Amino acid sequence: MTVIKHTTPKKRWVIAPLIPNDVKNTLRDYPPFLRQLLFNRGVTTPELAQAYLGIDSPTPTDPFLMIGMREAIAVIEQALQAGKNITIYGDYDTDGVTASSLLFEFFSQLGHEPRVYIPNRFDEGYGLNLDAIELLAAEGTQLLITVDCGIRSLEEVQRAKDLGLRVIITDHHQPGDQLPQADAVINPHQPADPYPYKELAGVGLAFKLAEAWFHTHPNPAVDLNHWLDLVAIGTVADVAPLTGENRSLVKRGLALMRQPQRQGLFSLAQVASINPAKFNAGHLGFAIGPRLNAAGRMESALDAFRLLTSQDVFEAGWLAQQLDSLNSSRKEITNQIIESTMLSIAEQDPDVPILFSASPEYNAGVVGLAAGRLTEAYYKPAIIGSVEGDLIKASCRSIPEFDINHALNQCSDLLVRHGGHPMAAGLTVRAENAQAFQERLNHIARESLKGLDLTPALHIDYEIALEKLQAEHFPGILDAVDQLEPTGASNPSALFCSRNCRVLRANAVGKGEHLKLLIGAGSNQLEAIAFRQGALLENLPDYVDIAYTFEINEFNGRSTMQLNVRDIQPVVA
Repeated sequence: MTVIKHTTPKKRWVIAPLIPNDVKNTLRDYPPFLRQLLFNRGVTTPELAQAYLGIDSPTPTDPFLMIGMREAIAVIEQALQAGKNITIYGDYDTDGVTASSLLFEFFSQLGHEPRVYIPNRFDEGYGLNLDAIELLAAEGTQLLITVDCGIRSLEEVQRAKDLGLRVIITDHHQPGDQLPQADAVINPHQPADPYPYKELAGVGLAFKLAEAWFHTHPNPAVDLNHWLDLVAIGTVADVAPLTGENRSLVKRGLALMRQPQRQGLFSLAQVASINPAKFNAGHLGFAIGPRLNAAGRMESALDAFRLLTSQDVFEAGWLAQQLDSLNSSRKEITNQIIESTMLSIAEQDPDVPILFSASPEYNAGVVGLAAGRLTEAYYKPAIIGSVEGDLIKASCRSIPEFDINHALNQCSDLLVRHGGHPMAAGLTVRAENAQAFQERLNHIARESLKGLDLTPALHIDYEIALEKLQAEHFPGILDAVDQLEPTGASNPSALFCSRNCRVLRANAVGKGEHLKLLIGAGSNQLEAIAFRQGALLENLPDYVDIAYTFEINEFNGRSTMQLNVRDIQPVVA
């Protein structure tokens, strides 16, 4: 396997202030360490603490607060009563696949098995396409329900309507200036939508659709919670903020997953060497999600859908092995693209604000992953594309200071299509317009980022003197950290720092990509792992300052405390 070794940009440590006495007193029922972590996350009252640490959402969750929900339920009711053919049209990423699986099982519970159509990334691209609409209409589809796509598919929805289909759009991506003329559009980002929580993933919207149905059509034989594992996987894999309602849904989903009833999920946990009883959000983001995503990135996302909905232990086991193999191939291909792109970047103007690279050699299924790694390495927005004939199909990843989706909107006249979020987006541009597009986007970025300090900030919860840490402190620290789960986007893991740590031992692992350390502080010695920081080994000083999370490392049946090092800096005299 090709291994990319690179240093990450120097980071600016921002250490949270100590909790003030009045808040400390208000949160006196909680352990001191947990009080500080809660304060750092804006939790300053017992009521907020209960909402944050509990399992119930702090925001209203009535699905009928969403524009279009009542219309959608009415359309579905009419279709079921008339026995019409229903097709679920999903995206090929994990969010789309879990949403498709959820609605497939939802309709199956109602005695109607819908068709599930997930476009092929390589042949059809993202979202609705005219050829698929024509095919589905010819095959008898009468109601088309999109999940995780469709909000910008004006022409495709109009064609479906012209062919006599009824259409429901459920999509969490940002709408354009116009909405598709569907029978119902469910998207909390559409203008004037009163739903209070705007950050649901595509699978979260699918869940709200099912929830709305059972509000008006109660069925004691159906437990909505059965689908929360899918909601948790899709939400975390799509890097949706783990705040508010998302946090509640994911937390409940993880509780369900720790006693898995879904055969495909159990099989996937086995190939990923995960003990289901210890499932956390990290497992979803770094092990389960990537394997499900590998199907759509490398071949067909239908294998991921079949895995999640399979009830056959042998089929699920075989599919899980297939996805694990595809994920290994995906890693190798991603590294090859990164290596190629880094070579070209080294020859470019270092002051260019946006990294851009496109090639017919790049696999379209993994360009988004490559863009993400490059953004992490250089702390610049990155656009990586696959050249297909006279088109470049690209994925974008950005930094918090630059809204890439808004910037693409300002270049829409040069693009065939585009869409996404402030931090991640996709686009298609004609090769003849690529240079003009780059120039305009770089101009927009220069103006937007002018005067900003683009040193990435690392927000640290607490500075710890490791030499004073005793073994009896660890359980309390781990318990406080565990109560922050699920952690992820907008709700990060508790991050700590320690100064003047001695490097007792250091060696590269993972074929040189990662750094394994033994850190000494006073009489304490702690194992540590620094992922993707293997290149630091050559010039690693004897004493370092480290930023890290605490975690339990389980290996060969033995559990030990380990520091997961996020940043290493030389000690400043």
